[in-house]
Amino acid sequence: MDRHDSAMFLRPKWIAFHLLVIVGVVAMINLGFWQLRRLDQRQAFNATVTSRLVADPVPLDEILPTNATINDPVGIDEIEWRSVTVSGTYQPEATIRVVNRSQNGRAGDNVVVPLDLGDGRTLLVTRGFVPLGVDDPPLPATQVTVTGIVHPSQERSGLGARDPSDGVLTEVQRVDLTRLAGQMPGTLLPVYIDLEISDPPEAGGVLQPVIRPDLSEGNHLSYAIQWFIFSIAAVAGWVLALRASLRRAQRRSTDQQGSPPVAPSGASG
Repeated sequence: MDRHDSAMFLRPKWIAFHLLVIVGVVAMINLGFWQLRRLDQRQAFNATVTSRLVADPVPLDEILPTNATINDPVGIDEIEWRSVTVSGTYQPEATIRVVNRSQNGRAGDNVVVPLDLGDGRTLLVTRGFVPLGVDDPPLPATQVTVTGIVHPSQERSGLGARDPSDGVLTEVQRVDLTRLAGQMPGTLLPVYIDLEISDPPEAGGVLQPVIRPDLSEGNHLSYAIQWFIFSIAAVAGWVLALRASLRRAQRRSTDQQGSPPVAPSGASG
């Protein structure tokens, strides 16, 4: 490639093309590494959840940080997904439903009941999922011992639906403990649990236990590979475009050099 050919690729339209390719390649490489970071996060999450779920249940008070409150839930993340046991008395008059849930392909609600621990504290217990149109199943008894999975207060994310900021709620979009504390009996704990075992047991066939999280690694690795392949394809396409343009320019130059001179107008033979 001579100096004239090189100068051709510095024309404005080519500079714009080079910049477009550079920006696209950089963006695709970054997206690929972002997917790899997401994979690392997913693997770390799966490992944490798995290790906590397989641990034997322990009394809630053994692991609940004593200084944790709804307004300052210090240490709660360290006990999320742990299995705990606790005894108390259900307060069915304060039952709420978490609406717009889906499970196993069916739409429905999660039934949440406060459990009075007998010392002025209250723990929210998600008894399970019921399909739309199904009434709250009767409680097995008000005095129970339950085993469940610990969760922190749920927060609204993105463009999720909002709950009213005041008033007593019977239907909510999420288990927002801060929002619900004012309408619950006693002092609401800064965690809630998804019920797994009840003594006395729940009636079979009505409530479905809340499903556990999907612990697969998802498609992050395949997406990352795709972004890297796209970036390589963009560079290859850029090289091919340069070579094709260069060949056309060289062909035009050769044609012009090989053409016979045109006789001046009016010249005689």
